[in-house]
Amino acid sequence: MKKNNKIVVIGSINMDLVTRSDIFPKPGETVLGTSFLTIPGGKGANQAVACARLGASVTMIGCVGQDLFGQELIDHLRKQGINVDNVEPVTDEKTGIASITLAENDNSIIVVPGANYRMTPDKLEKLEDVIKECSTMLLQLEIPMATVEKAVELGKEHGLTVILNPAPFMKICEQALKKIDYITPNEHEVVQLLNGLDENKKNDIMKKCIITKGSKGVSYFDNGQECTIDGISVDVVDTTGAGDSFNGALAVALTEGKTLEEACRFANIVGALSVTKLGAQTGMPTKAEVEKFLNSNKK
Repeated sequence: MKKNNKIVVIGSINMDLVTRSDIFPKPGETVLGTSFLTIPGGKGANQAVACARLGASVTMIGCVGQDLFGQELIDHLRKQGINVDNVEPVTDEKTGIASITLAENDNSIIVVPGANYRMTPDKLEKLEDVIKECSTMLLQLEIPMATVEKAVELGKEHGLTVILNPAPFMKICEQALKKIDYITPNEHEVVQLLNGLDENKKNDIMKKCIITKGSKGVSYFDNGQECTIDGISVDVVDTTGAGDSFNGALAVALTEGKTLEEACRFANIVGALSVTKLGAQTGMPTKAEVEKFLNSNKK
């Protein structure tokens, strides 16, 4: 592992269009909402913010459109202390958006990738010098799969710890899976991840998996044995971004040299705290807030 504590996040940058309602509309039904907000989002940007809030040195790589949302998102990431020198505004696509409905203590989301799909492998290859200066790489699947695979290749070539959050789920080539250090599916994604594989390949992948289970906590594998960490009871306001908070915290903890168990416990706490506030990024806890929670829950 490299000695520096730099994290590179390669992924999506969206504007979240958030509508709150008491109930989800059924197909063909119109219901009244209670509020509407525009909130910075995108799984890549969310995870970058989660890392930065916890005190990490973070570089974001991605694309936005040359539009108002794009400039607003770049400015926002910069204010979070994230290096945005390699966030590229592109002319041929609009900034990505996510249309989010919050109701009944849950969420439904439609993502329109837009400029995120302009983050191509050739663009990433030109940033090899940026990547090799980092120690941890955090990836998701809201950019083209070919770019994710190129990122994995570059990450391993330069000795980075590579973490993949396989969401939204797409099939990942076996060659890339072999090079990834940690895979962080939820309970639904892990089933899709293992679908169609023989037992040996399933076992190989499961050894890399850290499975998030919402209020039920998290499970991971240590020396081939499954270990479970219980969920943390909190007052739920908005579950959007909980998984991204978990992934960011996991990356930070591993980069700081924590053991896998310590990293999973830390990420489990951060994920739980994130759902107590509204918004994916705005709900992410700071390092001080996590420390306050730990101090108040010492046995």
